[in-house]
This record gives sequence, structure tokens and C-alpha cells, in this order.
Amino acid sequence: MSTADRLDITLGDALFTLRAIRRIKPDPIPDADLQTILDAARQAPNGANRQPWHFVVLKDAGIRQKFGELYKVAWWAKRNDEGFFKPEDIPDHYKLAMALADKIGNVPAIVLVCTTAPGGRESVIPATQNLMLAARALGIGGTLTSLHADVEDDVQKLVGIPDGASVVYCIPLGYPEGRFGPVTRKPLNEIVSVDKWGTTPDWV
Repeated sequence: MSTADRLDITLGDALFTLRAIRRIKPDPIPDADLQTILDAARQAPNGANRQPWHFVVLKDAGIRQKFGELYKVAWWAKRNDEGFFKPEDIPDHYKLAMALADKIGNVPAIVLVCTTAPGGRESVIPATQNLMLAARALGIGGTLTSLHADVEDDVQKLVGIPDGASVVYCIPLGYPEGRFGPVTRKPLNEIVSVDKWGTTPDWV
């Protein structure tokens, strides 16, 4: 069965139920599903078809735990940059993300989406969206996260990322403890203008 055949929910269902999944069960993901997800990721459009990406999948429990420790440092470094220093300082909209930072080493798979070329960061964005949509089609959730300069060198050493490559996104993957969408988003009339900012079209 081809990758395309395995992704048999409609595009509309995937788009309108894809949400950030931060509460993830520890149940392992079959290798066949990881292969499907990454095969879908590499189909993405990219600049000049250079395909400046590499995907490092963290499955080993020991490596995931070490990465989890670094990720927690990175998460708190970003919050410190915003002026938050203790769990009790964290606003409600960050509470689930804080819980993920505490437990990310326990999720069954973490995908480090890397760029392999200068200027390649933009090209990994559609690949990452493909990855998350394919995961959604297989009932696997995740969320888009990133690192912080404080830990980038340590992460590169941990997983052997070579000079010239760098991590753009970290995506924890697994089966949701909750559920997928529907999602809550701002209405189009608040976020769409035509020809000039603030000119709302009738069709939204």
C-alpha cells in the first residue's frame, strides 16, 4: 500500500481538526506509521527543489530522556526571556506547554526537523506541515515546538547533527490523551483584508 493510500481521511478533515496535541500517551508508534509520516513530509514543495531537510527521529528511551532534559532548559530559557521565572508565574495559556516540557522525554517519538543548507529554514516549513497532517491522518498527534540558543549546541552533540545543519523544529509525536479538533480560530473578518489593511471583503 502506498503512502498516499494510507492517508485516507479527507484533506478537509485533516485541516479542520489538526490541533496542537500536548498530552500524549506513551504507547509506541509503529515504524510503518513513522515511515508514512516522513514519506509525506518529503513530498512538500521547497525552494529550487533543493530539499534542504533532514529528519532525526528520537526513539531510544535514553536519548529521549536526555533530549527531554535539554528541552526543558530551552523551554524555561524562552519563558525567562519573557519575564517568567517560576511555575507560578506562568500564564494559563502556557500551562499545557509547561506540562509538555516536563514530560516530553516520555513521548514515544520526537522528530527533529533540521535544515541542511543556508536559507533552508523556509523550505522545511511546508515539510513540517505535511508531517503533521500525515500524522493526523493516522490518529497521531503532535505540536510544533522549537529550541533555544542555550541548548542548541548540546542537542547537536547529543544526536550528532553535523556542522552546517541545524534544528528548526522539534515535534513530539504520539497518540493523544485528548482528542483532535474542532479548533477555535478567529473569524475571517478579523484577519482578512483586500487591497488595503482594514478593508474587509464582503465574502468573509
